[in-house]
Amino acid sequence: MTLLLDIFGFVSVALEAASATSLVITVGSIIFLIALAKPLGPKLGLVGQGIIARTRSIVIKAALALAAIEGLRVACGVAVLTATTGMTVAEAQGAAFVRAGLVLIVASLAVAAKCATRFDDRRPLLLPLTVVLMLVAATLSSHGAARPEDQLALIGLQSLHLLGVSAWIGGLPCFLIALALCGDGMAWQRIGIRFSLIAFLSVATLAVAGVTMATWYIDQAQALYGTAYGVMLSIKVLLFGVLLLFGARNATLVGFMHRDSEWSVLRLRRFAEVELGIGIIVIVVAASLSSLPPAVDLTHDRLTAAEIIERVTPNWPPRLVSPDPSTLAIFYLQAAQNAQAKAGGSGERAMAYVPGGAMAPPHSAADIAWSEFNHHWAGIAVVLIGLLALLERSGRARWAGHWPLLLLVLAGFLFLRADPGSWPQGAVGFWDSLSHPQVAQLWLFTVLIIVLGLLEWRVRRGTLGRTWVALVFPLLVVTGGAILLTHSHSLANIKQDLLIEYSQLPIALLGIAGGWARWLELRLAPGGGRLAGWVWPLTFVLIGLALLGYREI
Repeated sequence: MTLLLDIFGFVSVALEAASATSLVITVGSIIFLIALAKPLGPKLGLVGQGIIARTRSIVIKAALALAAIEGLRVACGVAVLTATTGMTVAEAQGAAFVRAGLVLIVASLAVAAKCATRFDDRRPLLLPLTVVLMLVAATLSSHGAARPEDQLALIGLQSLHLLGVSAWIGGLPCFLIALALCGDGMAWQRIGIRFSLIAFLSVATLAVAGVTMATWYIDQAQALYGTAYGVMLSIKVLLFGVLLLFGARNATLVGFMHRDSEWSVLRLRRFAEVELGIGIIVIVVAASLSSLPPAVDLTHDRLTAAEIIERVTPNWPPRLVSPDPSTLAIFYLQAAQNAQAKAGGSGERAMAYVPGGAMAPPHSAADIAWSEFNHHWAGIAVVLIGLLALLERSGRARWAGHWPLLLLVLAGFLFLRADPGSWPQGAVGFWDSLSHPQVAQLWLFTVLIIVLGLLEWRVRRGTLGRTWVALVFPLLVVTGGAILLTHSHSLANIKQDLLIEYSQLPIALLGIAGGWARWLELRLAPGGGRLAGWVWPLTFVLIGLALLGYREI
């Protein structure tokens, strides 16, 4: 049962993030269609018709994706509810998240059907009213809906918050397509000015709704850094600030279009791509927040600033000598279990630790040393990768371009040593190990690193014919950072778990920054991404140094 809950906790955040992203793009595309594509379409001729058609296509695809994801999300929730409470399926269907999910599914299918038919001005309020219904339904299973006091106010604020992020971030895919379809400076400028106005109004809505909601969920300053909810909210605000910088830069580029249209629109499109990517990460962080109890409800066991400073201050020198595996608690307990079974004449070996069982895996001083050893050697490898990439960027050592092969070495090291109690080193078998969320996440990282290393090495050698393959590297780096940023959090607000998160947050944020810097280097015109080409290797060096400073005590 505990295993079921652990897996559901991991999967539910992923489904929540996918559902929120689909909702934001659906609503944002509808707003783009109503507020930009339809009004400007007649002025842009055939290009305007193409923008309207492509926008409708995005609405349909996003709405159908939302319906499918919500169906899966509701099914998973009902399965867990019936398994943990003894409810029947019929009884579970009365849960608030089920009703809200069904409303979203029906509304999404209605939107897809409306946009799949001939779109005209008959019943002009149908789509806006459906948008309102979708936004409200999406908040019915949120923190605000679960609070009897000020419930309506919180639902309203959450709906406004979703509306703001949808109009801005959700409209970016349509904005990018519209820019790509246009071929003259006048059209680019008209679209850019109109979307900038939409984005400005969205930012104002987001800021007002977000700050107001924070007064309900954050009771004091310490909650912002002393609870998991506060930390994730702080990260969300930080990423929102980065989004504002990109948005301001793009608004400036819109003003340059009448002077140097092609140069401006290319940079505008590339920065908007990064803006969209970071916006999706913000949505994923918000989904992770939904799995955490608000900080105002966790008044005990909050971290203090002194505890955080003590943890993030690195011990020096790094731990470069590994403890003997036999000294680890899991192996010691397994040996004791085996001896006890042998003495009792039992031929069946008892497991000292079962993934998903009621007992947490043992953790001793030797286990801490094992973990720190792994992090510190991984840090050395990542520092070397960053330095070699910088050396290659300087043009003075072509041989340094083989640095992606170090990623394969790093992946092998992590696979063998990440979890000593699981396969292939520990007594827990392959399938049982895979069923444990933490081990599954570690193995997922390993696979990402292997794919990243092989592809990037071939890109550096020039053996891949398709240039788009080079974009896999920054996307996987960003994905790794996002997963690390939003992985499973402790519902009990355990101090030790939150302290570990503090050690991982800089790595996650640097990974996201490095990935998007590499993206800009590849996507901007030759010479335009020169600065970004120096930035991303530097982020790898900083990630390595953060790993070298990692500590668990």
